[in-house]
Amino acid sequence: MADPATYRPKPGEIPTSPGVYRFRDAHGRVIYVGKAKNLRARLSNYFQDVAHLHHRTQSMVTTAASVEWTVVGTEVEALALEYSWIKEYDPRFNVKYRDDKSYPYLAVTMAEEVPRAQVMRGAKRPGTRYFGPYGHAWAIRETLDLLLRVFPIRTCSAGVYRRAHQTGRPCLLGYIDKCSAPCVGRIGVDEHKQLAQDFCDFMAGDTQRFERRLTARMNEAAASMEYEQAARLRDDIQALRRATEKNAVVLPDATDADIFALAGDELEAAVQVFHVRGGRIRGQRGWVVEKVEDVTDAELVEHLLQQVYGAVEDARAAAAEADLDAEGRAASRRETRDAVPREVLVPVLPPDPGQMAAWLTGLRGARVELRVPQRGDKRELAATVLKNAEHALALHRTRRAGDLTTRSQALREIQEALGLESAPLRIECYDISHTQGTYQSASMVVFEDGLARKSEYRTFSVRGPEGDGARDDTAAMHEVITRRFRRYLADRLASGEVELDDSDDSGDAGPARGPGRPRSGEVPAEEPGERKRFAYPPNLVVVDGGPPQVAAAQRALDELGVTDVALCGLAKRLEEVWVPGEDYPVILQRSSEGLYLLQRVRDEAHRFAITQHRRRRSKGMTSSVLDDVPGLGPTRRKALLSTFGSVKRLRAAGVDEIAQVRGMGRRTAEAVVAALGGDAGAPETDRSEGPSDAVPADAGSAPTSHDGAGPGMLGA
Repeated sequence: MADPATYRPKPGEIPTSPGVYRFRDAHGRVIYVGKAKNLRARLSNYFQDVAHLHHRTQSMVTTAASVEWTVVGTEVEALALEYSWIKEYDPRFNVKYRDDKSYPYLAVTMAEEVPRAQVMRGAKRPGTRYFGPYGHAWAIRETLDLLLRVFPIRTCSAGVYRRAHQTGRPCLLGYIDKCSAPCVGRIGVDEHKQLAQDFCDFMAGDTQRFERRLTARMNEAAASMEYEQAARLRDDIQALRRATEKNAVVLPDATDADIFALAGDELEAAVQVFHVRGGRIRGQRGWVVEKVEDVTDAELVEHLLQQVYGAVEDARAAAAEADLDAEGRAASRRETRDAVPREVLVPVLPPDPGQMAAWLTGLRGARVELRVPQRGDKRELAATVLKNAEHALALHRTRRAGDLTTRSQALREIQEALGLESAPLRIECYDISHTQGTYQSASMVVFEDGLARKSEYRTFSVRGPEGDGARDDTAAMHEVITRRFRRYLADRLASGEVELDDSDDSGDAGPARGPGRPRSGEVPAEEPGERKRFAYPPNLVVVDGGPPQVAAAQRALDELGVTDVALCGLAKRLEEVWVPGEDYPVILQRSSEGLYLLQRVRDEAHRFAITQHRRRRSKGMTSSVLDDVPGLGPTRRKALLSTFGSVKRLRAAGVDEIAQVRGMGRRTAEAVVAALGGDAGAPETDRSEGPSDAVPADAGSAPTSHDGAGPGMLGA
């Protein structure tokens, strides 16, 4: 733990302007990001007597080794830059809202030539209109199935659409009139796009227009004695009404609002939001947050609004960079309007509501009102949202993995059992997987603060000295640890992001910082991206295995001169914890939280290693004549197969036809023709989705992961 006085900036060095600041640890990793109206006044609070700070703030300032800041023109700019830095660096001491589930959306890809309606999760794409979020994917499919009677738009995948276009026969939905079948020319592309636009308008709340239109057509058909047509239109109207009734009317028709509620205690909080569009609840979302910093409810609301609506700014920037046509840009603008409503109702106003409202107004492109509901229907709905938040918090507390107290106890038990100077906040675990020595793969999983950090997982293909794999598990473990920490040393030296202080004079900033420590000071807002992931060392390395695997890993660390990383192994048979150079294992109680955490880390590494091994084995079981064409990578191969449908059709094409495919040149086209011509007599499988010359490879026994007390032989 560092003394904050060792990196405190000199008096008068910090400006009094508004800006954004960030704390870094000794390895240069950003651990906290904040903003301030007055940087000097705000940062001075961190450098008072540590005993007077909140215990979470104490932990942050003693973990940090430097502080940097960036001056901005206005507080709105500070708000945007703070969100950008939090998203880029993912600091461990900042409040982070985690979705309590993965929410599906009904998405319509308006940027495509033939738009498609489908269920989507994850990051939003430019040029696509989203409706929701829904609580369950089946709710989307049920609504979509009802609406396809009236708006028969495409819902099939690109492969199905392409195959129908090539064969001239529509899919099943086309035959039962739940798709207008643009794939076979039953409807024009422009007509289909207008149909998709009508579908989006209906989902956005313009329901009465379409119901009136169908009612008028039904009356006309009845007057003309076309009773079958009138009956079909009657059923269409009923389908629209059933789809509309699924969203309860709670507020007047003109109401567009997001209503937030917050429930929590000193350690954690749960947030719920109802998305109301056109007076109806169109979607609901929830988040759970652990209060890793000392924040008030008002500051929690500010962070929440940054996270929820900051994604809109990212989507708008992505749309600006994307090559969209006029309709795609219009769809992107409508999506922005849908995402940021006219009203944002919160349980408590953020510290500076005027600046937050100005930021939201800039995102929407029209005035946004930010307030606390005081009376009437909106206050009653806010009370309902609060009940949902309280229920979500109660459910979250029952989940053991999300319990901050339990995780802290587990890390403390591991620290005491292994005799570490501090709790192992970052743990990396390694495992080896193979099938009788083939497709040797290794995994690296990362746990920070007792939780999996999947964005930093890594996989390794074990090569061995001759390029054909390692001789056994210990050699494989030695290779993987060597490669990981060689990258750590190289990335640490190559990274130019963190400016190091090589002087020993302390000046007015307190005691000397020492050589190689990050330096405090002002930094530009635009600078190189975050350091490479391998530039950060773990506090503890866990290997899946016993003494042989631990010894191999320790030998790799010794050869590289890495001395500041603790090491242990966890053997499955008796769940013994082995440390280097010890004849006897460390025994943790079966019921201890520390052993439970190590088991979870080990099991996750095992799962991830087997997943990578199976992926490599599956890839190795198919081969294509295109694989060996010089200059033809995966992207070009995919483009060729998408254009021609199969290797058989590609073999019949000439150089000029192949050269016209996007990304192809004449020289590469000639190489393709030469490769296919030399294999003209080979048997062919006509497939439109991938390489056609598939041959079986080794489909032997299931993958294994050797992690016992002795080394497992990898190959015969």
